[in-house]
Amino acid sequence: MAETYGQGDFQYTFVEDWAKLPDGKNFLECPGVVCDSKDQVYVLTRGADPIMVFDKDGNYLNTIGQGQFSETRTHGLYISHDDALLAADDGIHTIQKFSTSGEKLMEIGERNHPAPRWSGQPFNRPTSAAIRPSNGDVYISDGYGNSRIHVYTGDGKYKFSWGEPGIDAGQFIRPHNIAIDDNERVYVVDRECHRVQIFDVEGNFLTMWSNIHRPDCMVLWDNHIYIGELNGMGGVDDAPGLGHRVSIYDLDGNRVCVFGAKEEGEGAGQFIAPHGIAVDSTGAIYVSEVSYTIRGSHLDQPREMRSLSKYARVK
Repeated sequence: MAETYGQGDFQYTFVEDWAKLPDGKNFLECPGVVCDSKDQVYVLTRGADPIMVFDKDGNYLNTIGQGQFSETRTHGLYISHDDALLAADDGIHTIQKFSTSGEKLMEIGERNHPAPRWSGQPFNRPTSAAIRPSNGDVYISDGYGNSRIHVYTGDGKYKFSWGEPGIDAGQFIRPHNIAIDDNERVYVVDRECHRVQIFDVEGNFLTMWSNIHRPDCMVLWDNHIYIGELNGMGGVDDAPGLGHRVSIYDLDGNRVCVFGAKEEGEGAGQFIAPHGIAVDSTGAIYVSEVSYTIRGSHLDQPREMRSLSKYARVK
């Protein structure tokens, strides 16, 4: 019997070698992953194929977004309730919108022209984006060179922003991912503050969760929020049990499941650097990782490491 991971009603088995890549194609690493309404899987990579599309069984279908991204800094991927893709690239300082067929619909931001660092103006290395279901507004986390959330209309017109550098409520060190639930609460993972902050759609602070280590990515599914945690902190980078795991919370902030071995790795139940997370209609979890940046590039003989895994839900 296959080993299971998780607790209670959230238990999973590892799907070995799920993604079937054609000869000559590779990921290098995968900063983002999403699932559409048909359970097709879209994988944001840092290789030659920026967004690779797979069916639910892991068969490669096609690539979209070629020629539209920086070579090494694709960053976050989001899919809306009506199957529109939003892709953040902190190398060229833009958010791009695509249909699932690959048609480019919109680009927000001035390509290769960042705002001054810490100015609060959009954008300086944006990390992710999400769409407010009720009106189509786009919420953008920004990012590595700002500590700010920006809001745009669905057709790309600027509306307002909030946030500044700091550790108090409503401030951010590194807003790294963003999501909006059906109750119009806005979730922001503030990675280097080890917390998730929750706001209303106008940017008013509501609450925060802090029992988490470097939250890097998240997805809302079936009244729960699935979060990938990153390892690493100055001076304790090799400490076991810090990050490289998946945590599942209910919408009141109660953690109902956590899995991921204390030691990083490429085996079943192990992670290196979770950076994107998705859930399909069956409850299966997909985790994408920046494993080359975090570990593979630092080896004596640099190599690509596993950066995409699937866990099928069994309970």
